[in-house]
Amino acid sequence: MEDLCQYANRPGAFVGRYLKRRIIPHLVILFSVLGAVTFSVSTDYALKGVVDALGKGPSAGQVWSALALLIAFIAADNMLWRVAALVGAFTFVGVTGDIRRDLFRHMTGHAPSFFADRQPGTLASRITATSNAIFTVENMFTFNVMPPCVAATLSIIYIGTVNMTMALVLAGIFAAVVLLMFKMASAGKPLHHDFAAKAASVDGEMVDLVGNMPLVRAFSAFNREFVRFDGTIGTEMRARRSSLLYLEKLRITHAILTVLSILGLLYWSIKMWEAGQATTGQVVLVCTLGIRILAATRDLAVALVDATQHTARLSEALHTLLQPHELVDHPEAETLVGQTGAEMHFDHVAFSYPDGRTVFSDFDLLIPPGQTVGLVGKSGGGKSTLFSLIQRFYEVQGGRILINGQDINRVTQESLREAITVVPQDVSMFHRSLRENIRYGRPDATDEEVWKAAEAAHCTDFIQALPEGFDTIVGDRGVKLSGGQRQRIAIARAILKDSPILLLDEATSALDAESEEAIRAALANLMKGRTVIAIAHRLSTLKDFDRIVVLEGGKIVQDGSPEKLTHLDGFYRELMKKESMSMALAAA
Repeated sequence: MEDLCQYANRPGAFVGRYLKRRIIPHLVILFSVLGAVTFSVSTDYALKGVVDALGKGPSAGQVWSALALLIAFIAADNMLWRVAALVGAFTFVGVTGDIRRDLFRHMTGHAPSFFADRQPGTLASRITATSNAIFTVENMFTFNVMPPCVAATLSIIYIGTVNMTMALVLAGIFAAVVLLMFKMASAGKPLHHDFAAKAASVDGEMVDLVGNMPLVRAFSAFNREFVRFDGTIGTEMRARRSSLLYLEKLRITHAILTVLSILGLLYWSIKMWEAGQATTGQVVLVCTLGIRILAATRDLAVALVDATQHTARLSEALHTLLQPHELVDHPEAETLVGQTGAEMHFDHVAFSYPDGRTVFSDFDLLIPPGQTVGLVGKSGGGKSTLFSLIQRFYEVQGGRILINGQDINRVTQESLREAITVVPQDVSMFHRSLRENIRYGRPDATDEEVWKAAEAAHCTDFIQALPEGFDTIVGDRGVKLSGGQRQRIAIARAILKDSPILLLDEATSALDAESEEAIRAALANLMKGRTVIAIAHRLSTLKDFDRIVVLEGGKIVQDGSPEKLTHLDGFYRELMKKESMSMALAAA
């Protein structure tokens, strides 16, 4: 896909990219609108012909031909507007879909650090806001900006056929009123923005309350939250009222200017008629076109201000969303080879986070194929960072990370992800069925394979107890399941994926003792022939592992089998003692 970053500061070029994708329907819309406006303005000219024909009396025989021309113009005007609207309904909506698809694909290519620094909801809303802004600008330009501009220009040309001086005066009035209305509308932007911000705060308050309803209920805080919410609503209502009153001020100003201009125009045209310089039809033409020109000024000015605001929002959203990807595949990246147990080598790795915090300076660790390794140590020792680096969520500043001898910086990110399965402590689940959540590990898996994976992870008992079984919708982030059930689903998903490298991040922390024992048996089968790295604070999880690595301050302070480290003074032995004491107290 084309690199979208080049459009970060070029909203016009960004919009043009999507217009060119659907150039033919956009041209159909453009010419339909131009044609509709031309016929609409020409309707007034045709009406002049009817009035002049009526003035000559029935004997002239021109009335019916003039009337036929008027009806043809009216029909063409209406039909072309409908063509523009119908084609626009497909085209403009299609553009919003194209934009959201492209922006979403670009956003998902960012490294985890990008999402850590930004709220997911804000990013999602900006994608929608960007597509909506372009949809609004397209509609506004097509139906609110272009028509009055074209109509005013044609009207002035038609009036010029009656009196060139009058046409020039009307052109000046049109420009002056549009400029005045635009300045007044622009001056009201802070009020409209303030209302938008207050309205957003109401939405945010409601979402916050709904999300924390158990907390509100637990502290019996409904009344104080109602008072707080009433205050937020009141502030939003005052801001909205100020915004509406300012718009009404703009409309009143425009109405006064329009009435004065029309009076002047009527007086001028009638004086011309009295002097024999204009026919009755020409007076009608000048008045109707003059009214059309002046009526267009307000809508045009407001539309221009709205278009400017939406363009500004579009610019800001694109600047935020279209940031370059921090992690990209090397131009010569190859596919990671090896679908069985993988050798992993942290070869003198140096790494610091973007904020300057150093974790590893010269870290060296070799893990043979099929070995199970437990990582223990105090918080901040580097365990989670090691997991992030294995998955290439960040680039190392020194050294290399090798899998089967291949530098992970020189393999495709997709093949790297396929080779690694992660069972996290905080399990992610979609608001979908249990079957879909398990099958996420391998989308082409059959129902029978999904069942076997669930059975191996000891999920089938609680799934069968649910009213809809595997078709049960788990709720937002799996809220309908217990913590232990969610982790067993994550393990079933990992079993189904069946990758050569397995990363376990406190994979049994949310399970009771009975469930933990059952899952440990399932994991033992899963880990056979695979390279496994596990972070654990409960050492019972690691008792059957081949090797324990104790990290402290980004360095390996102990490395050996569980049995070996049990007999050595150090962090692992101290942790064993604390865990034994806790178990003894719990049993007492």
